[in-house]
Amino acid sequence: MARIGLGEGWTCAFANDFDPIKAATYRANFGDSGEHFQQGDVFALTGESLPTSDLAWASSPCQDFSLAGARAGLAGGKSSAFFGFWTLMKALSAEGRAPPVIVIENVVGLLTSHHGDDFTALCGALSEEGYRFGALEIDAAAFVPQSRPRVFVVATRLPTAGLEGGSAFHSRAIREAAARLPEDLQAGWIWWGVPKPPARNTDLAAMLEPDAAVVWSPPEKTEALLALMAPAHREAVEARMKAGGRSVGAVFRRMRGGQQRAEVRFDGLAGCLRTPRGGSSRQTLLVIDHGQVRSRLLTPREGARLMGLPDSYQLPASQTAGLQVVGDGVAAPAVRWLAETLLEPLIDSKTASLAAE
Repeated sequence: MARIGLGEGWTCAFANDFDPIKAATYRANFGDSGEHFQQGDVFALTGESLPTSDLAWASSPCQDFSLAGARAGLAGGKSSAFFGFWTLMKALSAEGRAPPVIVIENVVGLLTSHHGDDFTALCGALSEEGYRFGALEIDAAAFVPQSRPRVFVVATRLPTAGLEGGSAFHSRAIREAAARLPEDLQAGWIWWGVPKPPARNTDLAAMLEPDAAVVWSPPEKTEALLALMAPAHREAVEARMKAGGRSVGAVFRRMRGGQQRAEVRFDGLAGCLRTPRGGSSRQTLLVIDHGQVRSRLLTPREGARLMGLPDSYQLPASQTAGLQVVGDGVAAPAVRWLAETLLEPLIDSKTASLAAE
């Protein structure tokens, strides 16, 4: 999905993933994968196997950083895949082939994992290899109707003139994480001046399949779902039933005070998509139409649309596998905005610098 977000102006020179489902999906969507896609453990790769490139992108598994996970941090077995990636970056640096720009994407929990020590360690690793760095918290909701905040750490060895400044993506969590860094790392910090995108003009309802094309839950299951709602959420449903018309809400089941609850939102946004094995249950849709209430599960295709993927994007045949792919991804429009406003100008500065020489 990062490749789709970067766009056709970029050429993917190398890609790696351990997961066979994601590997198969990548091959299905990119017929030119050829030799550049390597399925397997990132720790099994060597610097010699990587080409020289302008950008290296790392989206390591997020479970150890997520609030829904165990918060094991960089020592966790899955998120420690970052160190496999970083070993490769150090090898390229030793050969004089380090990419001038690196992006590390992960959940917002990266900023506070182990009281900020993991983020400090990440910044320290970047600094040791001669990179300056900054971070942005970008919510996919700025581009698609899904609440999906993610941290994008952008590190570079290139000139940054004209690219620094204020940004709506300097969230409180970003500012606090930067303030926790020791002085030597703060000296390498960059406040990336990424502008705010135009207002989103789609909502959750626009992403959905036609009513006749999906499988609805039986009425008793919908009633059981409504029974799990706290009074405020149930009142929100009843108010829309009385108002008539059509309303679409996204529902999650959560544990509140040791009791399972169903929580619904009618703000036009889906909740953050999860993998089927994630810390939250699979997302349910609640549709109120002229006083009648129906419910159903979100489909993989609808999930793909919420990630900003075109309907031509090929998903696995299995519902579970399809949800795994979209739930583990990065929202493509967020990547496109980052590329357009920051990454491409950075690469252009490299080209301009070489031309000046």
